[in-house]
Amino acid sequence: MADMQNDDAFAQAMAITSAQAGVRAMTAQEIVAYAREVAAGIRGLQGAAGGSGGAVEPACNPKDAVRETCVVCLECGAKFKMLTKRHLEQHGLTPSEYKAKWGLKKGASLACKSLQRMRRQKMQDMQLWTRRKGMEPEAGAE
Repeated sequence: MADMQNDDAFAQAMAITSAQAGVRAMTAQEIVAYAREVAAGIRGLQGAAGGSGGAVEPACNPKDAVRETCVVCLECGAKFKMLTKRHLEQHGLTPSEYKAKWGLKKGASLACKSLQRMRRQKMQDMQLWTRRKGMEPEAGAE
């Protein structure tokens, strides 16, 4: 199974390298290095996608994923200010599927704590709830 997976990764890497070499000029050493790098990346992705048949481990403890300055994606371990729908689509998940998979609450925020705090303060400063009712903002809120 591993040999077939390696052959497949090598074939994919060669196709990608061929396409890249067709777009820009590359020396023989660059082509070889690029093909090795791409093949290693593909093998790594195949292994991370559950190629071994085991359960996928989170990149960190799901309870510690939302930090002060960043949010850690439990799928790939990348750090962001906010996990977006676009990033989660790369893993084949919607935000609700992601939260269910990792045992997060439905209403859990996928933004870092500092960003949540900044947004909360901005909304309090704007006092949209008073404008909606046609009331003037409180004097101490300016």
